[in-house]
Amino acid sequence: MTINEHKQYDVILNARKDRCPMPLLKTKLSLSKMQVGERLCVTTGDSGSLKDIPQYVALVGFSLLSMNEDNDLYTFVIQKN
Repeated sequence: MTINEHKQYDVILNARKDRCPMPLLKTKLSLSKMQVGERLCVTTGDSGSLKDIPQYVALVGFSLLSMNEDNDLYTFVIQKN
């Protein structure tokens, strides 16, 4: 991630080494501390996050702006609504 990419996000969460359920729990905690309109970028190596994070985001009514997979790393960009 370049310096310019960092400016797109208000909070960056590195959960690359965490396993289920920690990426989801850390995502929830980060979002709870954020203001409406802010963006969170989460990177995790846990494939379970492909299901868990989008389901949670939809459940609480936030926006999943992007979801990417690259070399067993999963990146989500979430906007708190």
